[in-house]
Amino acid sequence: MSVIAARRRRRTGFRGWLLRLLALLLLWLAGVAAYITWVGQRDQAAPADAIIVLGAAAYDAKPSPVFEERIRHGIDLYKRGMARTLIFTGGYGGSRARFSESQVGRRYAIRQGIPANAILIESVSRNTHENLRQAAALMQTHDLHSAIVVSDPLHMARALRISRELGIDALGSPTPTSRFRSFTTRWRFLLAEVYFFHRDRLPQAR
Repeated sequence: MSVIAARRRRRTGFRGWLLRLLALLLLWLAGVAAYITWVGQRDQAAPADAIIVLGAAAYDAKPSPVFEERIRHGIDLYKRGMARTLIFTGGYGGSRARFSESQVGRRYAIRQGIPANAILIESVSRNTHENLRQAAALMQTHDLHSAIVVSDPLHMARALRISRELGIDALGSPTPTSRFRSFTTRWRFLLAEVYFFHRDRLPQAR
């Protein structure tokens, strides 16, 4: 075999190995995406001690469309008797914000007839992990042990994983309606969750 033929053979073998590796990577990512989608389609709502509504953007005293859907679903679960305590999470969106996300959720719920003494809030968290860490602290303080976690469907897999890491006995109840309706917005959300699925496993990721 000539030197040129040997080099061509090595290049072909390397390309074949690279293509197989790429195929395995794509298969893995597709599996992660399918898992995230599957978890988001399950409503596990069952009687619990509390309902945790994960924060989202708020515009002054008004919840964003995404946050409003989460609030409404949390209120619905409360009115169905799934828990006696509602926990709203989320801090201030900026230095000029008058209300934290959780305060916006509390105001909304009270206007919908939820008793003020049935609502707990925290106003320091800035992301999903902090939302749930602060919720876990509230649960410990008030002797609450189990919770229904409310968020958007594609967010649910990550929220439940973090809940387990924090020792929360959690069930997921994704919002039955979501503002992420178009193909483009759902695709972007799913890609972001696939990214976070891997990033959160890196040391010092949070």
